[in-house]
Amino acid sequence: MKNEELHAVADGGDYLKVFACTAVMLQSVLGFALGLTQPVALQRGLAWAYLLVKFTAPAFICGILLTTMRTTARRQPTYRYYLKQQWSALFFPTICWTLAYMLIFPGLQQQRAYHDGLSFVWQFVNGNAAPHLWYNTMMLQMIFLMPLFWAIRRLIHSRWTAWWTLGLTAIGYLAWVVWYTLRVYPTAQFTDWYLLDRIFLGFFPYAILGILAWYGWSTVQRQLRRWWWLLLVIGVVALVEQDRTLLDWSLPVSFSHTSYYLPATVIYILSIIGLILALAGHQQSRHSRWLPVIHRLAGYAYPSYLANVFWLQLIWLLGGAAFTRQHVLLGIASCYLLTWCWSFGFTALLDKALKWRKTRWQERNR
Repeated sequence: MKNEELHAVADGGDYLKVFACTAVMLQSVLGFALGLTQPVALQRGLAWAYLLVKFTAPAFICGILLTTMRTTARRQPTYRYYLKQQWSALFFPTICWTLAYMLIFPGLQQQRAYHDGLSFVWQFVNGNAAPHLWYNTMMLQMIFLMPLFWAIRRLIHSRWTAWWTLGLTAIGYLAWVVWYTLRVYPTAQFTDWYLLDRIFLGFFPYAILGILAWYGWSTVQRQLRRWWWLLLVIGVVALVEQDRTLLDWSLPVSFSHTSYYLPATVIYILSIIGLILALAGHQQSRHSRWLPVIHRLAGYAYPSYLANVFWLQLIWLLGGAAFTRQHVLLGIASCYLLTWCWSFGFTALLDKALKWRKTRWQERNR
């Protein structure tokens, strides 16, 4: 497998990030909707929709690593310079939005609400400030581990080392999934193990997958485009199995009874990542007009993801909850569309404002 430079406008990582961000917003809306009193049949429908978009965190990690490997392939930055870049791009927005949730909408906290300084810090750093922030607690660990991923990239210098890396990763993750399925998930207290979702080990294989996708992109996307229909079939079967597992729990339906570490979920995630990368390869080969759009949206994806529950909460309080209670499907669709537009729109406006301010500052200091 010889590495090829990805399209200068958008790469597979951009597609993964945009799809993941778009899907996680629907997860947020479905979670709010399930909080309303719903009939059993509708609860089952919401479960199907929720499981359909349950691929977000692994897809985002795979996308981040794929893009990072591509952009640092020719000239790898120093670790200090890399962290400085990520401070403004990821860490500072995370701090700002987490504070906003903790101080403006403290009712969105998960597990237990803070009651003193120590519990405030605990809720802040472990992702319990809002329903979706556990993602970034885990994802930011991947940023700290980037030197390790660069070292792994240097070890992958041939087809055989790539296959060895994939094989060892698969064996290690299989052991993790088997342990979780046999020792954690069957117990009634498995939700108490929620901190496992915050540990990078459970999502480490998707980072390796991103590195391998970058390394063998020409071969990977060609094979994925050839076998996309098989991925679709596998994904549908895995989705049905996920739904059966979730509905085996007693009613009412609870999304907390799902997990990224169940076998059917892992298979579903891999099939969806494969389908998204197949789409990316297809559009790259056709020089699609969507490439610059996806690239721009990918740059806004992380801040928009951070903001989405904040805007959803406002929409919910301004009539979204009442409308969804009366017209469930239309309410979900409307809240979702508004949340997506407000999240990406605010991020785009803030980006333009910061660039304008930087330009003005540079002009004044010439």
